Amino acid sequence: MSQRPSCARTAPGRVPIVRAILAALLTLAGGIAAGDCPDRNVLHDIRLLRGQAPASTDRHTPEAGSEKEAERSVDFEADSLEATRDGEMLLKGDVVIRQGGRRLETRNAVYDSRTQSFRVDQGMEYSDPALRVSGTGARLDSQGAAIFDSAQFELRGQSARGSAARIRASTGGELQLDDVRYTTCPIGNEDWVLRAADIDIDQNAGVGVGRGVRLDFKGLPIFYTPFISFPVGDERKSGFLFPSFGTSSRNGYSLSVPWYWNIAPNYDATFTPTWYSRRGARLDSEFRFLNALGQGSLQANILPHDQRTGVQRSQLIFSDRSDFTGRLRLDINAANVSDSQWFEDFGLGPEGTSISYLDRSAKLTWMSDRWLASLYAQNFQTVDSAGIDPLDRPHTLLPQLTLHGSYPDQAFGLTLDLDMELANFRHNVAAVDSGWRIDMAPGLRMPLRGAGVYLEPAASWRYTAYRIDDVETPRDDSPYRSTPLFSLDGGLVFERLSGSRQQRLHTIEPRFMYLYVPYRNQDALPVFDTDIADLNLVQLFRTNRYVSADRLSDANQLSVGFTSRLLDAATGQQFLSATIGQAYYFSRPRVMLPGEVLDSPESSDIVAQLDLRAYQNWSINMGVQWDPGEIRAEKGDLRVQYQPARDRVANLGYRFRRNHIEQVDGSFGWPIAKDWNAYARIVYSLEDEMILDQFAGLEYRSCCWRLRFVARRYVSDRTGNRDTSILLQLELNGLSNVGVGADAFLERSIRGYSFDAEQP
Repeated sequence: MSQRPSCARTAPGRVPIVRAILAALLTLAGGIAAGDCPDRNVLHDIRLLRGQAPASTDRHTPEAGSEKEAERSVDFEADSLEATRDGEMLLKGDVVIRQGGRRLETRNAVYDSRTQSFRVDQGMEYSDPALRVSGTGARLDSQGAAIFDSAQFELRGQSARGSAARIRASTGGELQLDDVRYTTCPIGNEDWVLRAADIDIDQNAGVGVGRGVRLDFKGLPIFYTPFISFPVGDERKSGFLFPSFGTSSRNGYSLSVPWYWNIAPNYDATFTPTWYSRRGARLDSEFRFLNALGQGSLQANILPHDQRTGVQRSQLIFSDRSDFTGRLRLDINAANVSDSQWFEDFGLGPEGTSISYLDRSAKLTWMSDRWLASLYAQNFQTVDSAGIDPLDRPHTLLPQLTLHGSYPDQAFGLTLDLDMELANFRHNVAAVDSGWRIDMAPGLRMPLRGAGVYLEPAASWRYTAYRIDDVETPRDDSPYRSTPLFSLDGGLVFERLSGSRQQRLHTIEPRFMYLYVPYRNQDALPVFDTDIADLNLVQLFRTNRYVSADRLSDANQLSVGFTSRLLDAATGQQFLSATIGQAYYFSRPRVMLPGEVLDSPESSDIVAQLDLRAYQNWSINMGVQWDPGEIRAEKGDLRVQYQPARDRVANLGYRFRRNHIEQVDGSFGWPIAKDWNAYARIVYSLEDEMILDQFAGLEYRSCCWRLRFVARRYVSDRTGNRDTSILLQLELNGLSNVGVGADAFLERSIRGYSFDAEQP
């Protein structure tokens, strides 16, 4: 049984459920014996602790050598010695055997001078920096072989303990364990126990085999396998992972049993067969690879025959990143689903219903000290094929070439810039324009910097031209636009120390930008990929109120913003940031997109942002867009969080977009009694007057295990239908989780909550 690793740049490791047992037993067997065996001269030091003279005293001190030799040397002490005729030496009284930082204590022992081995028959205590062991007896020889009888072990600092009826360690690195038990529960408590009839480990081959492995919880077996093969150490190994189970009203009960396949050091795959009581069998697979160029993965989820729909359903996801050189990179991302209901049936919640398109793209990027170039191709699968008109679906890019260059520190302190794009837009509906677009914007800037002040005048020329396919006369098939842009961007930074010990730094940072772009009639230009940008603090200081190149807004305006911050004077940590900004129009913008409605305001909406971080356990983040003409908010966001500790948090949020959404979101995770935690979240739509998502759950936390239960009900499709699901997870400290990953779901849904926090 294994736990699936994350794919890293180096080959990932495979961690078995018996890993903690192996760490203990390998340390135990290798500590006195295999791997650190002494040389033939094993009798290094005999000291008299209580002044009792032995029949004969032989004292050997190790010759001067390296620290490694000192670590391998074995010393022992005894109250008295007694030699026998058969060559054995009786070590009487309190006996201590040492090897480096390892120590074995017993009462009476036998040392055979002919074989240079020890025999302990009256109980022993073993300890090292990581392990403590007790047993009824032990056999140790100079070659590294060892036998421990009735061994009880405890891992220091890990609250883990276990036992083995017998441990045999050979000189070749083989380890045999009989009747193994392991738990992280304290002494006197065995709420869960992992048992194995026997375990054989080949340390040289890095492979272990277990037989009769069983996991008991509260005295009941919850997992059993008659045979298991696992890696020793961090090496990967093929094998089954822990199963998971769940239930939902759309799919019924489900059971998943993942199997991991270690194909090669840089290739692996995971296959997860799942049975849904209402849909049938589904197979999820993920293939991951690492190579000299980069890494990637391929996911394939296939439901051969959906019992509810009677058809085959699937999802494919491919991603790859290849770095051919330090400057040349290729990124590929592609996805496909068989039908528009896939995310509604198998998604994570209401967010699945909002997936309208799946991206399929490839991007080749080259970067130098002055230039950044990319070659890009993109296509979309329309998931909501019934709800989106074919005329409104996005174009396909085949391809797009972009180029950005910058040459700072030229004559008179100028910076020369060039932005260029050449793109081919295709659409599968004849009524929608297709064709080529070239967009170029050479420019120059003069960054002027001083103490607490900056000023940057800039000028550029933007030229955009088209070649449109299948244009009906008298329409021009080669329209273009040529426009200069002028801007002056500047700001100030005022600072002062505050606080009783001058420990705070308070700043006031005004900023302004004047922008002039003359009007050009652009009604003849097609619209391939351009839309109106959301108004925010960044957009206020951009040179175009549209996204992309099909429209360039005329402008004669002044944007003004003020930011104030409160920082820690020593570390620079930010406690408070408040920003407000607005644009003032000296002339009304005239450029429009088809269907766009323009007012005739003298100024833009006011945008403001407040960010308060961790003030007496409170955090507040607020943003608003305010229309001063209508005296109303157009959009707003508010998030308030109270978090006195990592394991207790309460959140309240509000989202508003006029004529689109108005939602309240509340969540918390909090201890409610000793060993009990409660969780809940609700997302309520004020516009629709309905609950979109809600869940509640409880967690019981014992000394060595946790049990989480979460019940959830949410809107699962665009028609408002709801799904009910139950998440149940048993976490065994130091071992693994059994059931659906409720911890990951709760941390994702409750902002700021962490299961890594220690409970009081």
